[in-house]
Amino acid sequence: MVRVLTYLLVIAALAAGAVWLADRPGEVSILWQGYRIETSVAIGVIGVALLAFLALVFWVTIRFILGMPSALGFASKARRRNRGFEAISRGMVAIGAGDPVAASRYAGDARKLVAEEPLTLLLEAQAAQLKGDRAQAEAAFKAMLDRPETRVLGLRGLFVEARRRGDMAAARAFADDAVRRSPSLAWANDALLDFHTAAGDWQAARTAVERRAALRLADKAEAKRQRAVLLAAEALEARDREPEKALAAALEASKLAPGLTPAAALAGRMLSERGDIKKATRVLEAAWKEVAHPDIAAAYLDVRPGDSARDRLARAETLARLRPADPEGLLAVAGAAIHAQDFARAREALRPLVAGGASTRVCLLMAELEEAEHGAAGRVREWLARATRAPRDAAWVADGLVSDHWLPVSPVSGRLDAFAWTVPPMALGGGTELDDVLADLDDRAPSAPLLEGSVEAPTEAQAVILPPAAPAQAPAEPAPVPVPAPQPETVPAVPVTEPPAPAPKTAEARASDGRAAESKPANAAPASSAAQKPEPVVFPVPHAPDDPGPSETPPAEPRGRFKLFG
Repeated sequence: MVRVLTYLLVIAALAAGAVWLADRPGEVSILWQGYRIETSVAIGVIGVALLAFLALVFWVTIRFILGMPSALGFASKARRRNRGFEAISRGMVAIGAGDPVAASRYAGDARKLVAEEPLTLLLEAQAAQLKGDRAQAEAAFKAMLDRPETRVLGLRGLFVEARRRGDMAAARAFADDAVRRSPSLAWANDALLDFHTAAGDWQAARTAVERRAALRLADKAEAKRQRAVLLAAEALEARDREPEKALAAALEASKLAPGLTPAAALAGRMLSERGDIKKATRVLEAAWKEVAHPDIAAAYLDVRPGDSARDRLARAETLARLRPADPEGLLAVAGAAIHAQDFARAREALRPLVAGGASTRVCLLMAELEEAEHGAAGRVREWLARATRAPRDAAWVADGLVSDHWLPVSPVSGRLDAFAWTVPPMALGGGTELDDVLADLDDRAPSAPLLEGSVEAPTEAQAVILPPAAPAQAPAEPAPVPVPAPQPETVPAVPVTEPPAPAPKTAEARASDGRAAESKPANAAPASSAAQKPEPVVFPVPHAPDDPGPSETPPAEPRGRFKLFG
């Protein structure tokens, strides 16, 4: 629309000028070299315009003729440049497809056509990396250092090559140079942070973390957590050498990340050693509310040195109230109750944990409880045997590595803050229900026999004699084994403990051992039972060191498992 209006205005202006000239007639006379030319003003104007047009056409023609060689050369260069960029494009596609032969061919074409382009050097370097020619790749990256626009790219390539050949000193030098030239480079800042943490230079690592946060290379929450982890590492390292510095670092780490267990536990213990019980209690309770951890519980129970076992139990109850649904609180209560000899409270705390599937720590606490309350060696060995097969408890896990203590950096990948308190993914324990373990928690009534063939414990003047096997199976039986017991109770005929032998027994050996512990056939129902017994749960049981072992004669029928009734 604007263009149409412009044309109309130009035509109107020309028409107005023609009308103006027509209304004002005049004559133009030219005398030159004896010639006299006379005409009107309108014809004179038209003649001048025609001469100007002819002059312009002549000038354009002369310029085209004179500039034709350069125009032909420019067209040739443009075609060459287009072919070069096409080779670069196809070479990048070949690199992405993993074709080293095609990538090298296109890199050679690009070098011939557009050798001055920065992308040509990049294509050469990546083609050399793809075919494994490290020397050629480093040569291409070093050539990039001579150009300002590719200098940082060359540093990145040399850094990668140095790390591949294991030259960490050269890699760190390239990362330092890259950060000086361009502070906002994410890869260089991350590399420097990894180098500082690997060397244990926590102060320099914190500087790198703060620089990354200032450049917005990491979000605020991540940077805050990383600063807390580095402060905790610094506190753990300086605890013995510089306790004041260690305490300040641990407290600052606890403020940045209250759920960071190592920092909170260290701060609580150091404050407790200084006599600042209230502050230590506040720090540990804040950490417990974030993450329930046995180290926090242990530091909280020991916050006031010299306290009685009852005081420790009261503090464990406080932790359990802060996180009512957490198993760690119940474990802390159970352990403190055992030390305070409040066995009923310990059983009450362990009951829901046993009902939900006893882990290794729960089984060990049950063994400790049985030993402290009754001194029942059979039950203790039974719970210890269950602990070997129970699901594993949570531990510090990072990159597939399970550690019993926290580390700021993963020894596998070198990653900062890699360890997490969780159950190891490859748990050795199983979740198989072995027997009615809740029966052992009922301390108000005598325990029912756990194994078929159990006998009452004899007095000091008696001895438990294993019954002989069937006459047709073995000519001779093992000698009687005396098992004294301090008080009457129901114990298994064959104590259960961890297998001492390195190699597992065969099915025939277990069958012979199981037959020796039975006082009657497995399919015989007790006379005192009037109702049908439920289906027995069958499980293998390892043998104690004092077990006489299997008979040399193979059994007549395969009965190699204890039978457990619910």
